[in-house]
Amino acid sequence: MLNKIIFAAAFFILMLSPLRADEIKLNPDQPGSYVVEKGDTLWDISSKFLQEPWRWPEIWKVNPQIADPHLIYPGDVISLRYVDGEPVLSVDRDGNTLPQKSRRSGRTVKLSPEVRSSAHVQSIPSIPIDVIEQFLVRPLVVTDKEMDDWPCIVSSYDQHLVSGKGSRVYVRGLPAGTQSQRFSVYRKGPAYKSGTGKNQTTLGYEALHVADAVIERSGDPATAVIVESSREVLVGDRLVALSATDINTDFIPRPPSSSVNGNVISVIDGVSQIGQYQVVVLDLGKADGIEIGNVVGVFQSGEVITDRVNAENAWKVRDRSKGAFDAEAFMDYLGRKKSAGEEIELPEEYSAVIMVFRTFGKVSYGLVMEASAPIHLNDMVRNL
Repeated sequence: MLNKIIFAAAFFILMLSPLRADEIKLNPDQPGSYVVEKGDTLWDISSKFLQEPWRWPEIWKVNPQIADPHLIYPGDVISLRYVDGEPVLSVDRDGNTLPQKSRRSGRTVKLSPEVRSSAHVQSIPSIPIDVIEQFLVRPLVVTDKEMDDWPCIVSSYDQHLVSGKGSRVYVRGLPAGTQSQRFSVYRKGPAYKSGTGKNQTTLGYEALHVADAVIERSGDPATAVIVESSREVLVGDRLVALSATDINTDFIPRPPSSSVNGNVISVIDGVSQIGQYQVVVLDLGKADGIEIGNVVGVFQSGEVITDRVNAENAWKVRDRSKGAFDAEAFMDYLGRKKSAGEEIELPEEYSAVIMVFRTFGKVSYGLVMEASAPIHLNDMVRNL
């Protein structure tokens, strides 16, 4: 169940923190006003008005005189206005578009963001929650030996090595008396590594979610039934009780509190090129000061090339005393001497914006919010 977060206090603290000194850049094509539609997100709406939509908390403010001022609903009209020369986004709220407890007829309120929670399912979220919802609980990141003490599947009812939904399996290592409880089944996955070559460091391992199981009968071994499966269940897979902890889905975008430098080290589902709304793994975590809601940029390293144009000009100068330049001879020279010319590194290029939505000790999960070019593994990540 998605928990209801008390947002106002957190947002008030955020607004008291120092804002970025650079000026808010408005979208040249900003519409002036926009009617909120079902399926919108705060990020989408902000991108219509701002060149940097992650900076919306800087110009959307709380009006404490309005009930539920943090929520935005389909049918609300978002308008860009100026207060003391500064841009402010506000919402004109039609009482017919709101839940009964939040109705205000013809009122104009200052706008501040809050994502959907169980108590406010009709309000729009800040980012597309449905894209990341499965990652808010799983997959997990574990240390090398962390799963060794988890309960383990030792066999199946028919002693097959592979089981699926509806299969009965036998589990050892559960506390005595465990029954009718739901568990998730995991398998130790690939290592998350940072660096290259001999300088590689293992930051953790992905715990691949395999299935969900319910304990049918306690004992040693206990009997469990696979009720959902995303992969084939194998002997040796491990169980962990489903967490009863509420899931925080309130994402307030903000820059990291300090300078960060890292890389994209993995992408969920293993694709080689990454685009908008895909989930990536960063080699930055809580130990690096990364927090949920942090917004970072992705930058591609400049390719190293050989400057053959200036090499050709140099050849012309050297051979000027010998007569006309022989292009064929020059190309033959380049073919035989590939190192001809100066090696230079092209400038790095900005390619995407990522918002962190889940953190671990040394890694974090981020959602690609905007991409101007394909993202690749090992692309650099740092402050915008």
